[in-house]
Amino acid sequence: MASDPLAQPLTLPCGQVLPNRLMKSALSETLGDRDGAPTPALLSLYERWGGGGYGLVVTGNIMVDSRHRGEPGNVVVEDDRHLAGLSRWAKAFQNRAEAPLWGQINHPGRQAMNFANKTRPVAPSAVKANIPMIASTPRELRGEEIEDILDRYATTAAVLEAAGFHGVQLHAAHGYLITQFLSPLANKRTDEWGGDPQRRQRFLIEAVRRVRSRVSPSFGVGVKLNSADFQRGGFSEEESREVVRALSSESLDLIEISGGNYESPAMVGQAKTAAASTVAREAYFLEYAKTVREHAGSVPLAVTGGFRSKAAMAEAVSSGAVDVVGLGRPAVSEPEAGNALLTGGAQRLGSYGARAGLRPLVGKVTDLKQLDSVLDLQWHTQQLRRIGEGKEPKLSQSWWETIVTMMLTLGPKAFQVRRGR
Repeated sequence: MASDPLAQPLTLPCGQVLPNRLMKSALSETLGDRDGAPTPALLSLYERWGGGGYGLVVTGNIMVDSRHRGEPGNVVVEDDRHLAGLSRWAKAFQNRAEAPLWGQINHPGRQAMNFANKTRPVAPSAVKANIPMIASTPRELRGEEIEDILDRYATTAAVLEAAGFHGVQLHAAHGYLITQFLSPLANKRTDEWGGDPQRRQRFLIEAVRRVRSRVSPSFGVGVKLNSADFQRGGFSEEESREVVRALSSESLDLIEISGGNYESPAMVGQAKTAAASTVAREAYFLEYAKTVREHAGSVPLAVTGGFRSKAAMAEAVSSGAVDVVGLGRPAVSEPEAGNALLTGGAQRLGSYGARAGLRPLVGKVTDLKQLDSVLDLQWHTQQLRRIGEGKEPKLSQSWWETIVTMMLTLGPKAFQVRRGR
């Protein structure tokens, strides 16, 4: 164990000690109730992950505004109405865990699912995302609304700390609201919130500062950041490096590197502009992480996306390129992946999911990469629900079973587009 770089503890700037270098990174569980409160199934899922052997566990999307949810079943924390349930969530995890629990806090912006909300989506600018059957044209945010959302991030963090969580991660990746502010494709503003890279950074920097001002010094604050959004003319690696440089002086405890969005899903190896060599190798964003190591200063770095072999994970940490390895989808198919790698002798984690069949036919009527992204997301979401019900993941579940289950769960609304208003 002493010679295993993955088994070494890591002390974060806030003083928290991660018992090892493996992080269960965020996955949207959609196991909240209609009011946005955590359900018993969510608690059961996190009790399972609590015994998974990870050094840090980050929850999936916790929304900061009940009017704007990324998808049905998101937990929403906009005040302390669910404090008791949130406390039970934290305690369920801590029953078996040595690791800290951080809540990922988020606003979907234009990426809100149409049938999950009664109000029109909002965004930095009235630019529609290219996500079939999900996105509608958003309304541009007014200045006072931007200030309100920033305060909501801080309120959500404060409530989670009161509930017993150990930290929060601001979601600035995968096409959600903060990403939209950073992107020149989504942010067409010319005021103090857009117009050049520095002003497009402002929303993220201000959100971090407001969160930090509302929580204790020992509470962890992290950011999940895109290396790029993998869209021509979009948020680039050069701009991302400048964001990392700016974040390095903002009292952060961890920057997690990912990439892409649901228009170009690089986080699952399906970016429209990604080279074949990038998709084929492990750790999609590791090369980028090496280029920002010096820009991050003393802030630890994590990389999530593509890791499967223990050798690649250990090399990434021992080389100094990253401090923490993030595991997302592997933690679904193997909830105790941390234990498997650190003490169980596992040298590689399996790759499971769903990919569309009948590809020559289906490819004539839809974008196969986007469809594969949706199917893979739904496959993993359905496995999370099984774990929350006390069952084992069904690794053999096919793509058509995934579609049928999605339809039974969501109904015809899954294919309805809400008209903007």
